[in-house]
Amino acid sequence: MGDHETRRIVITGGPGSGKTTLIEALAEAGFATAPEAGRGIIRDQQAIGGSALPFADRLAFAEAMLSWEMRSHREATGRGIVFFDRGVPDVIGYLRVCGLDIPAHLQKAAELFRYEAEIFIAPPWPEIYRGDAERRQDHDEAVRTYEAMIATYGGLGYRLIPLPLAPVPERLRFVLGKTGVLNPG
Repeated sequence: MGDHETRRIVITGGPGSGKTTLIEALAEAGFATAPEAGRGIIRDQQAIGGSALPFADRLAFAEAMLSWEMRSHREATGRGIVFFDRGVPDVIGYLRVCGLDIPAHLQKAAELFRYEAEIFIAPPWPEIYRGDAERRQDHDEAVRTYEAMIATYGGLGYRLIPLPLAPVPERLRFVLGKTGVLNPG
């Protein structure tokens, strides 16, 4: 499902580790980005009174995230460098954290919808972790999610690059340096 004109770069990790803030900084710097599925789905489901929520129907929530991530992957085609706030494998990691089985079609999606071989992972960072109406996980679940992402992406053949526990400008320079990108061109 890849192409030669597109670089799909994933930033993953547990909740509250600064991924979305980094994605926002990349967008402000002029780079194409793909938003996280989870928060968008939670907002939409709450607005319509739906049940595809992590605290209501985890399997329906996972299927909604899978659809979102596959669409984001397709929409990146031909856009050059695109930074993703999570990717298809994150749905597998989510189900692992929940202790649920991984459906065969989800495993197949993770094999077909590929990203750059090196992905960035944000380690747990208790000093910045904050819960909110959409992020109901506690810090322990954030750590379990981080560990599940390491196992999931690693098991799919990706090389994980840990983000430094550093201010956003430093993280931004780190990511741009590691990807070989100095400006959005």
